[in-house]
Amino acid sequence: EVHLVESGGGVVQTGGSLRLSCVASGFAFGDYAIGWFRQAPGKEREGVSCIDNSDGHIYYKDSVKGRFTISSDNGKNAVNTVTLQMSSLKPEDTAIYYCAADRVGCQRGLFNMAWYDYWGQGTQVTVSS
Repeated sequence: EVHLVESGGGVVQTGGSLRLSCVASGFAFGDYAIGWFRQAPGKEREGVSCIDNSDGHIYYKDSVKGRFTISSDNGKNAVNTVTLQMSSLKPEDTAIYYCAADRVGCQRGLFNMAWYDYWGQGTQVTVSS
């Protein structure tokens, strides 16, 4: 059974940092890309970052470049984990953050949700001003 479980969300002040984790199981982790998406209240879900475990390619949404860093253990550890390190957080980063898995890859960072096969339940990130 496939599982994607996010953790690490919380409340932080503007300029602060959070580290989100996505623990994956039940599929061939090394063959998939893992993307992070977010959805703010009243807004559509949007892609934030993606890392392709098969070739190492990484993509970021323009507004998070230089502030967010994605990494993957790519199966080196017993627990398959993708991490999103978020720094210099802004109130507009407030959202529920989801990780998702795509068998085809990051697809040049297009963040088309329909292409992602598996999704986690999300973790809340709140940035206070």
